[in-house]
Amino acid sequence: MDDLLLPLFPLEVVLLPHEPLPLHIFEERYKDMISHCLEAQGHAAPEDDFGVVLAREEKMETVGCAAHLVKVTRRYDDGRLDIVTLGRRRFEILFTNEEKPYLRAGVEFFDDDSTATPASPSLAERTIQLFHKAVARLDKNPELPDGFPRPELSLSFQLAGPLPLDLDFKQQLLENRSESERLRLLNRGIERLIRQVDRVEKARNKAGGNGKLRNLGKAANEG
Repeated sequence: MDDLLLPLFPLEVVLLPHEPLPLHIFEERYKDMISHCLEAQGHAAPEDDFGVVLAREEKMETVGCAAHLVKVTRRYDDGRLDIVTLGRRRFEILFTNEEKPYLRAGVEFFDDDSTATPASPSLAERTIQLFHKAVARLDKNPELPDGFPRPELSLSFQLAGPLPLDLDFKQQLLENRSESERLRLLNRGIERLIRQVDRVEKARNKAGGNGKLRNLGKAANEG
């Protein structure tokens, strides 16, 4: 039964499939959790991932994304770690277990619904165009992986990951089980982001300032 429980890392973060997530591990319970994952990797055991789930104040979402530990980039003398992870499969929490210092859960992994309508090429192309339009307006372009976008992976998650989108909006994308619906949502979200960036830029120019663009995360939920 123990092997069926996924370690959970509740964070104020929404991790999407294929999205890289660097983490600084400093709490003792999460040092233990990462040690468990590294040990499992060393034995080629299947339970070498942990789940990242959005948590704010006392509320934790029930849908998260498994994170695969790609590498440890730094080890500190006091046991702290800097690691890089990569989002894998989505899951829904069925029950939680508190027998270890860190939270674990029985989860059900899921993919998109098999009956969902595939995304049309025109919808995909429109979303890619909007993505590049948004990136061009940001002060610093997101760091994109080599070969981006990769056609064998879900386009919606590849495009959403690098953008400063609102957490609630990213959670909505994570839970959605249709690629075509996610792309339509992302279309609207990126259009709102572009409008938000343009408003900030206009206000900055009007004020004669030259500061960086900030607080764009709420753009996905603002009109």
